[in-house]
Amino acid sequence: MIEDAHLELVSRWLGDKENYQWLDFGAGQQVIARTALALMRQRELHCFHLQRVEENGPPVGIVALSNISPNFRSAMLWYVLGEKRHGGKGIMGRGVARMLRHAFGSLGLHSVQAWCVAGNTPSLRILEKSGFQLIGRQRECHFIDGQLLDRLLYDLLAREFMR
Repeated sequence: MIEDAHLELVSRWLGDKENYQWLDFGAGQQVIARTALALMRQRELHCFHLQRVEENGPPVGIVALSNISPNFRSAMLWYVLGEKRHGGKGIMGRGVARMLRHAFGSLGLHSVQAWCVAGNTPSLRILEKSGFQLIGRQRECHFIDGQLLDRLLYDLLAREFMR
């Protein structure tokens, strides 16, 4: 959950080009304003977790499920490391693992999907280390700095994660 005290921080992370260039919240929307984030956290369609280096330390990133569908028992995973100095230490991987335990345990989901822009090596590593399987490629559908890039599509089933 994102508390009021952290809305501005998370909004700043999501408004930073270094982060939002890799995102798409539908219809090409990449930046999520503070007010939209506040509304998103109130809907059961989304689940957020602020990732920290230490349990009671300040947040350094966000891990989220969006498009949670109880009927289809599925959701879309996304994450952002807001504090880049903590990159490469496994922090976001631990956050993803925690969110997946919640997704497949408490939420009772069967499938979690994710996508990653080709070339985003840190994100690709997180997905692969978390057990996600590459299931496809959307060709030249993501635009960054004048360059068309592919999106790599991944999924993970509860039975694969729970092994």
